[in-house]
Amino acid sequence: MGRTSKDKRDVYYRLAKENGWRARSAFKLLQLDEEFQLFQGVKRAVDLCAAPGSWSQVLSQKVRNQSSGRVVAVDLQAMAPLPGVIQIQGDITQLSTAKEIIQHFEGCPADLVVCDGAPDVTGLHDVDEYMQAQLLLAALNIATHVLKLGGCFVAKIFRGRDVTLLYSQLRVFFSSVLCAKPKSSRNSSIEAFAVCQGYDPPEGFIPDLTRPLLDHSYDFNQLDGPARFIVPFVACGDLSAYDSDRSYPLDLEDGSEYKYTPPTQPPISPPYQEACRLKKNGQLAKELLPQEYAINKVDKLPQPLIVPQCHTLLTPKVENNEMNCSP
Repeated sequence: MGRTSKDKRDVYYRLAKENGWRARSAFKLLQLDEEFQLFQGVKRAVDLCAAPGSWSQVLSQKVRNQSSGRVVAVDLQAMAPLPGVIQIQGDITQLSTAKEIIQHFEGCPADLVVCDGAPDVTGLHDVDEYMQAQLLLAALNIATHVLKLGGCFVAKIFRGRDVTLLYSQLRVFFSSVLCAKPKSSRNSSIEAFAVCQGYDPPEGFIPDLTRPLLDHSYDFNQLDGPARFIVPFVACGDLSAYDSDRSYPLDLEDGSEYKYTPPTQPPISPPYQEACRLKKNGQLAKELLPQEYAINKVDKLPQPLIVPQCHTLLTPKVENNEMNCSP
């Protein structure tokens, strides 16, 4: 997801480069683990919407320490290889992707499924919240195929006006649902993370990727009360840690000079690479300013048709019905 409206080079961005993480979002998963011990006893983990791979890096370091631990990363776009991570370039809405995940786990279900995916934000909060809710439900739908009973599911969520409906839907499949906000997540952002523990689907539930979880075949009103279910909100991470909304100086504590560290993973064949090369060599068409475009557009308009005076469209009525073309 690309964003140009806000500078992303905050303190966690710099710390991610210094520590070798591919993105600053790695600290979000680490702080969630500090609060909920997500990796305790996890041997098989799935990272949905994994690119660029920061959460897969965290999982590979945490899960690989367990005996016979395996991590499977799924994304539509290509991702640079990671040690100990099996990559699947596929769609999370396809049944073939779920079968391939189980195949890499040798037929065993996963202990943990995480999803840090988000659509390209438009700035329209209602649209962004709806798109994020659909992405979360798509991740939940494939999680019902690969997650074991009692497993854990963590996904990004946008807190909005209708977020309580999502909480009640998640509560149908999990015994515990909490909303967590890591310290590394900006306070100005509406993002949070739904931490769902204790996977326990309804009796008789059959996972089906061809049928969305929003249909009315499940009773979402089984919870009592006007709000049905109130999800606790938890702040994760050390409160004395860095604030993601503040700016910090580059001077280090020991007085040494800060050295720039390039990104761990550069873009993989970005679609704009050829356009940047042409622009650098001056081979792109000259961009016209609005006033120049208006002038050129006027110049290219067809010349008006000059009609001789004797060929007027409205012929004056004369008594002898003859046209006089003389001046």
